[in-house]
Amino acid sequence: MSQEPYHRSRKRGQAALAGLVVGVATAASFVRWRPVRVEVRGASMAPTLQPGDWALAVAPKRVRAGDVVVLEHPERPGFEMVKRVIAVPGERGLGRDEYWLEGDHPNPERSTDSRSFGAVRRDAIKARVLLVYWPPERRCLV
Repeated sequence: MSQEPYHRSRKRGQAALAGLVVGVATAASFVRWRPVRVEVRGASMAPTLQPGDWALAVAPKRVRAGDVVVLEHPERPGFEMVKRVIAVPGERGLGRDEYWLEGDHPNPERSTDSRSFGAVRRDAIKARVLLVYWPPERRCLV
């Protein structure tokens, strides 16, 4: 008879616990940041974003000048577009809940933005673009 005491394998339990922790953290991240993928179709954000780029965006906690954001067109409900935040509330005479957004294209006529529809309210801003992930050669943080 063996004199060794009975031992349970802890590796299986530790692996299961680690998997559970990773799963919960991933789920919490999706709930908190609500990541979405964005397909760029027009040239208004060139050279930062090109037609055909796919980007990852998340729900923003704060919106700052310089952020690239996804917003709902104020005159076309359901139509979303990507623009850069140029000014935030209190700047350039903007009201308490107003943001000024413009495309990056050097020719202002290539972008439909606040120059044509005016300042937008915070609730029109749906997400902040974090990175371009496709095509592979254009991968970068935004």
